[in-house]
Amino acid sequence: MSFWIGVLIFALGILVSVCLHEAGHLLTAKGFGMKATHYFAGFGPTVFSFRRGETEYGLKAIPAGGFVKIVGMTPLEDVAPADKDRAFWRFPLWQRTVVLVAGSMTHFALAVVIFFFAAFTTGLPNPAAATFDPLESDPVVGQVSECVVQDYELAKDGGLRACREGDPAGPARAAGLRGGDEIVSFGGTSITTYGRLVETIRATPPGPVEVTYLRNGTERTTTAELVATQRPALTDETGKGPRQTVSAIGLSVEAPSVALHYSAAAAAPASVWYLGESIGLTFDAIGAFPSKIPKLIDAIGGEKRDPETPISVVGASRVGGEAVELGLPIVFLALLGGLNVFIGVFNLFPLLPLDGGHVAIAWYERARSWLAARRGRPDPGRVDYNKLLPLTYVVLLLFGGLTLLTLTADIVNPITLQ
Repeated sequence: MSFWIGVLIFALGILVSVCLHEAGHLLTAKGFGMKATHYFAGFGPTVFSFRRGETEYGLKAIPAGGFVKIVGMTPLEDVAPADKDRAFWRFPLWQRTVVLVAGSMTHFALAVVIFFFAAFTTGLPNPAAATFDPLESDPVVGQVSECVVQDYELAKDGGLRACREGDPAGPARAAGLRGGDEIVSFGGTSITTYGRLVETIRATPPGPVEVTYLRNGTERTTTAELVATQRPALTDETGKGPRQTVSAIGLSVEAPSVALHYSAAAAAPASVWYLGESIGLTFDAIGAFPSKIPKLIDAIGGEKRDPETPISVVGASRVGGEAVELGLPIVFLALLGGLNVFIGVFNLFPLLPLDGGHVAIAWYERARSWLAARRGRPDPGRVDYNKLLPLTYVVLLLFGGLTLLTLTADIVNPITLQ
């Protein structure tokens, strides 16, 4: 039951954010004196509507977005003589730009609010943890184990099982190593990365070995008694391949915290910083999208779904529902905030029919008029949108196809948190 409640809450959160996006366009347009005739949540048949002044507000049957109708947005529409002075294109370029980008700015503002709340409650996901490569990190000890699990039995969470009576004591703990120590030499071999340390430990025969480490800037040496254990090969990412007999010392690398927690006072700058991080990650994800398409097609065909592949609104709502079911509010809030960042960034791309496409055309018209004036030529006027319609249709077909692809993958082979 909690899963479906989470799905509903997340879906409503997306719908509200889209409605606020359109409200950003509406309020700025009205503030500048433009005429806005319609503000609707959803598409398709009208469920209900009402009129306040010159604007009709209402709800459509398909909750897949929303729209605002501002008179004179493009030259393709007819403008009544009485509305010509209030048509969108008659207003200064800076005001038109503000109206066009107001939707994305609303998404960014909403993301900051979500991140602010998360910062001092659930915490913000640490970007460093997402990109952390333990084998390439510094050889700094994170935790030392009480024992060595020799048979490679795993717990339900995928890690090694808890210690039991009869397990050999952890060599690192017995040798006095502790969290924060940096290993600089192992058995006479210089250590520069944790990956090098793991390789060296595995290749060293069981028995005593000299370990040199730094603690608070002071170099120290101890002797650890390595024990034999069964482990999969380092190149076996699944961990299901044949076992190898290797040595173990019973320590893990110091990894960055998964979540970053802040006080209420520090949450404000932290939320703005995390917005910047999220914008950067969004550009990275958009840039990597073409390479993910084959994996999406493979997932639809029945292969294991790559968790790094894009998801649709349906997939995001499903993950949000799982986050509620599993008691992971940090995932719910980070996902909802991140989705707002993605929508905000994506809408600013200079492609019609996106807001960024209209911004690009408006500034192109201004630049073209300026150049014409410099050359003593007549103003070329507004861009002919009819010539841009074929490109607009291509963009719509492309986006529609990608949406259908991610939606299909999320239905037949969804990404899950479990």
